[in-house]
Formats: sequence, C-alpha cells, structure tokens
Amino acid sequence: MVLLDCLAVAESVPLAYLITFRSYGTWLHGDPRGSVDRFHNQYGEPVFRPNAARLAQTEVRLKRVPVVLTAAQRQCVERAIRETSDVRNWLLRALNVRTNHVHAVISADVRPDLVLNALKANATRQLRQEGCWEDSRSPWSDGGSRRYLWTEAGLQRAIDYVINGQDGEVPGSW
Repeated sequence: MVLLDCLAVAESVPLAYLITFRSYGTWLHGDPRGSVDRFHNQYGEPVFRPNAARLAQTEVRLKRVPVVLTAAQRQCVERAIRETSDVRNWLLRALNVRTNHVHAVISADVRPDLVLNALKANATRQLRQEGCWEDSRSPWSDGGSRRYLWTEAGLQRAIDYVINGQDGEVPGSW
C-alpha cells in the first residue's frame, strides 16, 4: 500500500513546466492569433477567437505603450532567469527571451505559478538594477502560461519549440 502511494505521488509530479509570459501590451484580447481570457482558459478548450472589435476595445484601454524589449533588456532578463534557476536549484532546460515574450522550460519542485512569479519578479528586479527599466510599473502583462510536461516526449517537444520553433504554431499536445 505504501509503495502504491509513493508511485501515485511520483506520477503526479510533472517532469517540467513550459512557462511563458509576455511583455505588456503585446498580445491583446481579440488578436488575430487568438487569445486567452478568463472565460477561455481551461486546458484543451479553444482560445478566444480573433475579434477586431474586442481588439480595438482592448487597445483603447492600454495605460501605456506596449513594451518591446531591446537586446540589452533581453540579455538582462536571460541572466535573471538563469540566476533564479540556479539559486532555487531548478533545472533550466531551455530558455528563449524574445522582444515581446519569454519561454522557459524548467523542472522545479514547486507549483508552476510560483515559478512564473519568481521569474517575472526577478527579471524586473534585474532590469531595474542594471538600469534597463526605470518605469515603476512591471514590464510584463498580467499572468502567463504554465503548461505541465508529463512525458519525456512532451518535454523534448517543448524544448525544441522554445529553442527552434518560435515562428511556427504552438504544438497542441505536450
């Protein structure tokens, strides 16, 4: 009985997470690529479809210009994520810091929301410390994506996507 309980716990721990977060204002509700909102955010559920009226409404509500990261800012964010992973003993398997979003594949012994929050907070702190971000507000949009990677095949697909697949479609299954 104890052995079965241990196996059940081991099977409920994912191999890693695919963490994605965007810079402020760079992927709005109604976007032609689709989007996720509070009504379209369940696993396997379709995204919010493109909607020009919703996109225009969301653009009007922006409080500032969208944040597009410079090369120096991207390097700073990368250093912060690598340092965060090292300090917390998380295994950073893949990382790609783009001008408008960040992808990281990380194995961690904590919930994915804690990983996401730590990466965003430490990236912002590092940007400020290095003089790359002077705004009092965060450069990031609210929330982010936290995908569980349960299988070795899913883990390898996520790593390949983060490193090589940034201009293609997001795979549907990990």
